Amino acid sequence: MATEPDSGKQAGGNAQEFPVTPEDVGARLDKWLSERIENLTRTRLKAMIEEGALSRNGETFIDPSWKIREGELFTLTIPPVEAPVPKPEKIDLDIRYEDDDIIVVNKPAGLVVHPASGNWSGTLVNALIAHCGATLSGVGGVARPGIVHRIDKDTSGLLVVAKHDRAHQGLTAAFAAHDIERVYDAIAVGSPRPGVGTINAPLARAGGDRKKMTIVPDTDDRPDQRHAVTHYRVMENFGRGRAKLAGDALASLVECRLETGRTHQIRAHLAHIGHPLVGDQVYGRGPGLSGLKPGDPAADHAIAVLTRFRRQALHARILGFLHPISGEELYFEATPPADFAELHEALKAL
Repeated sequence: MATEPDSGKQAGGNAQEFPVTPEDVGARLDKWLSERIENLTRTRLKAMIEEGALSRNGETFIDPSWKIREGELFTLTIPPVEAPVPKPEKIDLDIRYEDDDIIVVNKPAGLVVHPASGNWSGTLVNALIAHCGATLSGVGGVARPGIVHRIDKDTSGLLVVAKHDRAHQGLTAAFAAHDIERVYDAIAVGSPRPGVGTINAPLARAGGDRKKMTIVPDTDDRPDQRHAVTHYRVMENFGRGRAKLAGDALASLVECRLETGRTHQIRAHLAHIGHPLVGDQVYGRGPGLSGLKPGDPAADHAIAVLTRFRRQALHARILGFLHPISGEELYFEATPPADFAELHEALKAL
């Protein structure tokens, strides 16, 4: 009887044994093994065999094209998955403050904060290692040294990084106690009503999409459910005369003040009340504003700016906190970058 795909027997640790039965004889080794191991491609398996991860009857065997024979016993030792250690990379940083304990950076849109699958290099962490050397806090782990909080890749703005473990622990405690002032500028589709309000809606991972957050009722009590509160205030309205409903607006500049800081909090919260961020491909419609029609210079210009605005319109403008070592009150403000400012001006002209 042929061996079933999951018939590999554990031989201690990550080693699995695969005996050859009469029905298996003549099969190509790498193809035969790939049919019996889940979540491992044939290409990766071939490379592992050539690297010495496979033994035949107790001896290392490195020929993936071998035609298997009756009586052979193959043992594959799958190496543990380890995150690569970030390497220093010379990437220009907009540093707003630095001392022996912390560093405050104004992150540009497009820069990933810490290495992860698909982004093992070219991150803020790589840049910080090059800038700070080995002084960054290790509390965050190998891939996240010094990182206390994060900003999405396509969000710009301020964040603070710890240079040593004591500073890291102090900042982490401040974030947990909601003692950090964080204010974002957001350009939203339409205009939230009322113009000043609070969104108190728990967040959890969306089913089937680990990269997206969703609102969940308090009664769900999911293990990954997190309390999330955003205070907002509409600062400006754009395109009132062009909106379908009288008194409405095509878009608005919204100031968002975080009480908590969950993944995608502002993006998910504003989308939840019907006003996703302009340019948000995950929670909104991406580029464009419904109701904005070409035909006059202001509208044509706004459409052109929206078309080349390739991210969510979100900027972390204000960051305030007590220094984790000295206790000094620190406050930083960073004006939005050029693409955000261009979008703002184009919408104001409507």
